[in-house]
Amino acid sequence: MTIPAIHLMTSLRSGNSTAPRLTWYGLDAERVELSGKVLDNWVAKTSNLLQDELDAGPGMQLALDLPPHWKSLVWALAAWQLGLETVLNGEGADYLVTAAPDAVAGKYDAVVAVALPALAMRWDGVLPAGCLDYSAEVRSHGDVFMQHADPDPSACAIVASDGRRHLHGDLLDSFAVPHEEGVRLHVPGSAGLEAALADALGAWRGGGSVVITHPDVADAGKLLAAERIHGS
Repeated sequence: MTIPAIHLMTSLRSGNSTAPRLTWYGLDAERVELSGKVLDNWVAKTSNLLQDELDAGPGMQLALDLPPHWKSLVWALAAWQLGLETVLNGEGADYLVTAAPDAVAGKYDAVVAVALPALAMRWDGVLPAGCLDYSAEVRSHGDVFMQHADPDPSACAIVASDGRRHLHGDLLDSFAVPHEEGVRLHVPGSAGLEAALADALGAWRGGGSVVITHPDVADAGKLLAAERIHGS
């Protein structure tokens, strides 16, 4: 059985797979650009890490304690194609993905530390006992994701801040924000992770791409002109 998130990943790695799909601007002039193929590779590796190393399967919950960032989108896509529920409030989840592992409160089956700098090959510092280092582990996993168990389209994919439950089967219809076909969309980090996820899904569904900017990036107007942002 398949779900829209799996169809989306298929579309990103097929057709014009070398076109930019996700661009990130961080502090200190950091810029990361992922084509559809490269984005799919990152998502596949992350899904394989979840499935093969952490025994994650459809119906389980993954809490995303990350700011709007290209790695946050990778993690959400990986969770969705695996059939997990992405939790944004950090409560009651099986797994926690965080950029602040020293501040973890609560019990999880696994805690994954995500170093946000683009060139980070591992976590900078000592991690709490039992915490998995995403940057150090993810590259060893395969670029192709093979599902071990079918996801359930009627299971919850995400609960929005308004309390509405969005199911896997209608994630791209109910949660994603509609955008023009082929849009090159600016997604400001200041809007929060939920908005970034909804906007990105809507842009990708229509064959578009997104540019995410850290809230403190200077001279965003010049940057957006250079990125040829268009549409809404």
